[in-house]
Amino acid sequence: MPSGKFIAYYRVSTAKQGESGLGLEAQESSVLSYLNGGEWELLDSFHEVETGKGSNALDRRPQLKAALHACKKHGATLIIAKLDRLARNVHFVSGLLEAGVEFVAADMPHANKVMIQMHAVMSEWERDQISTRTKAALAAAKARGVVLGKAGFTNLKPNIEQRQQEAKEFAEKLRSVFVGMKMRGISQRRMVEELNELDIKASRGGRWTLIQVQRILKLISKQ
Repeated sequence: MPSGKFIAYYRVSTAKQGESGLGLEAQESSVLSYLNGGEWELLDSFHEVETGKGSNALDRRPQLKAALHACKKHGATLIIAKLDRLARNVHFVSGLLEAGVEFVAADMPHANKVMIQMHAVMSEWERDQISTRTKAALAAAKARGVVLGKAGFTNLKPNIEQRQQEAKEFAEKLRSVFVGMKMRGISQRRMVEELNELDIKASRGGRWTLIQVQRILKLISKQ
């Protein structure tokens, strides 16, 4: 059960969400649900409404800066509802981890710093891959003379070689994770459970299955 002092930080990425309160209410509920039952004290909470884009993400989040300052002042832990609400940028998360403030995500309360960084790595990679696939699909469609309308994307056929290359790149990103699990001697089914517990997405953004784990193991054994 959680114990000690906490400072809550809630963030939504658009002004519309901030005005409606929909995103914030869900985050507040998640945090309180996590704290329920422990010996804790929620000293304060900070709410942010911004885009979070760009290399100067922390400078564009004055409420997060204030929350971190409050944590240092009171020796409190920063608590957030979901890791992806904080950031999907690896350097940003790494900077927070080095700031000297402990923090916990309600959706991943048992994750250590290495796990949190790995989650950020995969989130950033997935975001970049979506952008790359979209641009490549558009270019390929135009080269074939396809006129894209409202339903244009439904007619795009993924290139086999491109998909194979993406699978290899995805497997390589996870090489250290799978090598570590193999060294621990855990079963493939346990690998599936751990990956899903850490909320590391599979290649197409969903949950892991045994077959997907076996495919990754096969790919990294060839590389």
